[in-house]
Amino acid sequence: MALRVVNRVLLALIGLALICAGGIVLARGLDWPVPSWWPYHGPGDVLLSRANRLRWRSEDWWWPAVIAALAVLMVLALWWLLAQPRRARVPDVLVDTRDGEGALVRGRALEDALVDDAETLDGVARARARLTGRRTDPVARVRLLLEPHAVPTVTLRRLTDEAVADARDAAGLRSLPTEIRLRAARHKPERVL
Repeated sequence: MALRVVNRVLLALIGLALICAGGIVLARGLDWPVPSWWPYHGPGDVLLSRANRLRWRSEDWWWPAVIAALAVLMVLALWWLLAQPRRARVPDVLVDTRDGEGALVRGRALEDALVDDAETLDGVARARARLTGRRTDPVARVRLLLEPHAVPTVTLRRLTDEAVADARDAAGLRSLPTEIRLRAARHKPERVL
């Protein structure tokens, strides 16, 4: 939710700045009359004069400051780019109570129940669950760390038939699409005598 708000505000500010800059350039390019307080209102005004371009070149702090500012901008842009594909957790799931009202179940509670059920399965060392999507149609993402003796096909079938089915039925959902990732736990090699 917060990432969506930040995206919208940031995109709105960038869009507003670009529209203003474009309007100024368009007005000057078409020789429209512009107020005297607008930047570049005279016929000979340029964006950066030669004096402005060369003013700070001899200062020792200039290039490190420019490089540092550009590095900070690049890091912020990369952070923003990498934050985009993250899927937000579902804060709560809407449960159909068949009375027309419905009830809300916390998404974390449903995730915890799914993890608890998954960790009781034979061969599962650790489980993690995350609900994404919409509160009326959540999608479960489950990661399992399997013990060395686990049989992946059996664990997968029991997880979908038991833990995922229980979570789906408890929340009153028609379906609970689930992406399951299995990983084997590392173990010490056994010695043969």
